[in-house]
Amino acid sequence: MKRRDFIYLSGLGAGALMFPGLTASGNPIDPSQALAPMDAKINKQLADVALNAAKSKGASYADVRIGRYFNQFIITRENKVLNVANTESFGVGIRVIANGCWGFAATNDVTQAGMVKTAEKAVAVAKANAKIGGAPVELAPQQGYGEVSWKTPLEKNGFEVPVKEKVDLLLSTNGIAMQGGANFVNSNLFLVNEQKYFASTDGSYIDQDVHRIYPSFVVTKIDPGAGAFETRRSLSSPVGMGYEYLTPLDSEKVTGVTTRYKKRYDILEDIKAATQQAGQKLAAKSVEPGKYDMVLDPSHLWLTIHESVGHPTELDRVLGYEANFAGTSFLTLDKWKSGNFNFGSPQVNIVADKTQIGSLGAVGYDDEGVKCKKWDLIKDGILVNYQAIRDQAHIIGLKESQGCCYSQSWQDVQFQRMPNVSLQPGKTPLSVDDMIKNVEKGIYIIGDGSFSIDQQRYNFQFGGQLFYEIKDGKIVGMLNDVAYQANTREFWNSCAQVCDERDYRLGGAFNDGKGQPSQSSAVSHGASTALFKGVNVINTKRKIG
Repeated sequence: MKRRDFIYLSGLGAGALMFPGLTASGNPIDPSQALAPMDAKINKQLADVALNAAKSKGASYADVRIGRYFNQFIITRENKVLNVANTESFGVGIRVIANGCWGFAATNDVTQAGMVKTAEKAVAVAKANAKIGGAPVELAPQQGYGEVSWKTPLEKNGFEVPVKEKVDLLLSTNGIAMQGGANFVNSNLFLVNEQKYFASTDGSYIDQDVHRIYPSFVVTKIDPGAGAFETRRSLSSPVGMGYEYLTPLDSEKVTGVTTRYKKRYDILEDIKAATQQAGQKLAAKSVEPGKYDMVLDPSHLWLTIHESVGHPTELDRVLGYEANFAGTSFLTLDKWKSGNFNFGSPQVNIVADKTQIGSLGAVGYDDEGVKCKKWDLIKDGILVNYQAIRDQAHIIGLKESQGCCYSQSWQDVQFQRMPNVSLQPGKTPLSVDDMIKNVEKGIYIIGDGSFSIDQQRYNFQFGGQLFYEIKDGKIVGMLNDVAYQANTREFWNSCAQVCDERDYRLGGAFNDGKGQPSQSSAVSHGASTALFKGVNVINTKRKIG
């Protein structure tokens, strides 16, 4: 792209504001700068300087994270480009244990002198913390891996695609909506590249190159006579992939009452359907409150999994160490220790997995040098495990970390973050059509919407994007104003069926918040369509009195 075009389209602040939960941190750059990788040899030399400096000041353990983080925002509305922004953030974070306590310091002075100064500061912080007292850090043992690397499997690096090509795609998307009678339409594209180098006194030197992409839109139609409006958001998912995600493939489409998508996304097809459906929602029948069987599509169910399973199985929330953004957890240690705490029905099998290719959370190694893995959280409906990192593992009798430690940047300390948490497909062959055939009175929900959940992750309410009424095994029309209410155990124990792996898809959150100061992480949640029996449905439009 020519310099004058880049200046014309650019403007960092407004771009970041279009993505809730994301900040405009980082320095504006030309997008071509994102194509040059960090030099692992230089990073190793710098890391060794920091590790040696930390040990010389009395650290019993130290790790170094050199990070280079690239973001690209492209924001459009109707026939206008509102913003294109490219940012880079580069620096190092150093974490140590000294006198039994953690210490952390960070700098953007990535030189040998900067490394020494920051390592010494981290040790000083640890020693100051030790004066307060408390139990010493108990770190699970971790083998050193030597020099290793991991990269997100890519077919097409999104940062290599010209900005003009991306802008043209988004404006074409908007054009289809406006031709279809939309009153407003926004479309966005967000790309992330995390280049991370980790080294520790355990003997690991880990070089990773992580990519994520998220295309999205919102289309709005207005009924002036009724003074009403309806929206429909995209059925895309944020993914750990390259630009190939935006290359449609028929084999990656799930057909039905509306088309949904697996590992490829057709934004032009989706916006056409969305524009029609926004109009249909204006005329849709308002739901009658009561008990319904709920058929929940993965594009909806991912959020329910995130809030009612992902957060309450974070061990720091269970222990009461963490309460920001999502509260603590009703899944206390006594329930896990019993060995028979009934979280859900026998159909409910939920795993944590940091290795699933294409997911937001997929990396080779976490941010404290632990090789990532997959493990059970809920097995045949029973709570069997939590999410734990190196300094938590001993609390639940683990001999090693589960590899779910993460920091959003070099300047933030790493801590326990949610891995991909997913409902496993049913083992018996079952399609969505066959599931619906056996529903007498139900609602089929596609897409995520508003939600509310209490500070113990127990009582909740979820909406959606599209709602279809099911009568006597058939979809008979669209509904509106739908939300369902339940508590976590009641809901997951009502799970009667899960479709097989042919229907399995990923949804996810690009900006899951946690911590104080807050940090954001990206996490996927997979599922096949699932049936929940006798769930309470409310009408969100009705008012009391």
